[in-house]
Amino acid sequence: MSISNATDLSGPRSRQKAERTDLLLRQAARLFARKGFRGVSLEEIASEVGISGPALYRHFSNKVAILTAVLEDVSVRLLDGGRVRVAASASPGVALEALVDFHADFALEETDRIRVHNRDLATLPEEFAGPVRRAQRDYVELWVDQLVLLDEAAARTPDRSVARLKAQAAIGLLNSTPHSVRHGDPVAVKPVLVHMTLAALRS
Repeated sequence: MSISNATDLSGPRSRQKAERTDLLLRQAARLFARKGFRGVSLEEIASEVGISGPALYRHFSNKVAILTAVLEDVSVRLLDGGRVRVAASASPGVALEALVDFHADFALEETDRIRVHNRDLATLPEEFAGPVRRAQRDYVELWVDQLVLLDEAAARTPDRSVARLKAQAAIGLLNSTPHSVRHGDPVAVKPVLVHMTLAALRS
C-alpha cells in the first residue's frame, strides 16, 4: 500500500492535487539525489514547489513518506514497463534486448531517482521498504526468466541462481548511468551501456 494519500482524479481540484504531488516527488528526488535524504528538510522540498511547509502535509505525512513514494515509483514503473516489453516480445532473446533497452532509457532519463534508489533505500524502515523490495525482486525475475529460457533454447541446463546473479549485475551496470552521464552525452552513452550489458548477459 502506498504511503501517499489516495487521490480521486475525477475533478479539477483532484487533478491539480495529483499534479502537485508529482511535482513534489520530482523535486524531492532531485534534492535527495544532490544532498542525500538526511540533508533535505520538508521546508526545502515545499519551497521548491512554491508551497508552505504545512501545505505539504496535504500530500505526505512526513519525509519518510516522500522517500517511500519516490522509491515505489521507481520500482513499480520498472516492473510495469518490463512486463509490457516481455509480453510484446516474440522470443526470450528479443525480450532480454527490450528489457536492457528499456532500463537504459529509464536510468538515463531518471538519473535523480536512480541515485536516490541506489543510496537511500536502506534508509527506509522495513515496513515501507518491503513493498519496494518485492517489486524489485519481481522485476529481476523477469530478466531471470528470459535468461533461463535462452539456456533451454540452446540446450544448456539452466541455473536460475546464476541467471539471477547475471540479471542483478546487469541492472547494476545500467544503474551506474547517473555517474556515466557525467562523462558524455546520454545519447552517446546509451549504446555503449546496452552493448556492454548484453555482452555480459550472453557470456
